[in-house]
Amino acid sequence: MTYFSGQFATRQKDDKSPVTDADIAANQLITKALFDMAPHIPIIAEEDEVPGAEGHAMFWLVDPLDGTRSFVRGEPEFTVNIGLIHQRKPVIGVIYAPPQDALYFGEVGKGAYRVLGGGHAEPIQVRTASPDGLVVTRSKSHPSPATAAYMDTLKIKEVISGSSSVKFCAVAEGSADIYPRFGRTMEWDTAAGHAILQAAGGRVETVDGKELTYGKAGYENPHFIAFGK
Repeated sequence: MTYFSGQFATRQKDDKSPVTDADIAANQLITKALFDMAPHIPIIAEEDEVPGAEGHAMFWLVDPLDGTRSFVRGEPEFTVNIGLIHQRKPVIGVIYAPPQDALYFGEVGKGAYRVLGGGHAEPIQVRTASPDGLVVTRSKSHPSPATAAYMDTLKIKEVISGSSSVKFCAVAEGSADIYPRFGRTMEWDTAAGHAILQAAGGRVETVDGKELTYGKAGYENPHFIAFGK
């Protein structure tokens, strides 16, 4: 937040996406803390130059600043994502939205929770969609014709556009019903939200109905749909 309210440098990575001083500083802070806590678990972080967890059954996936484009534009829509993968599946997820002081976390099989403004942890869960229509959350920075085409097949009551992984949290807490993503994402974009949503009773599937898995070559995801109940 110190960077967000002040000055920071921005550069372009090889894939043309932006990275800021805040991404790098947060990356260093988080990866050191995770290593100090669990030095035996490899860490795959977006801003590490040479990621790699091949052959490991368990590893962290870290996006130190998800929603960098919004951050650069001065919009308070960005998060920190930390997910733990075991046997190619997300098992623990933590998402923090610094501008809102909103923390979401969950462990698959044990439940999901939300902490707002430093208050008490309250359990969250997905809801059953209203027969009046779905509340859909979608990407604001990365709209796609394929996502629009899929949404045309749905009975929609409301559309909420947002940046970063808070879209998973909206479905997990029952303020939205579905989050379709027909665009490029990386595993560190989705692991934390996937774990939280699944812990809250939802699911994340590829477009052919298979569970989204992790540890793929290059860490790039296929298109997916995140569902509530």
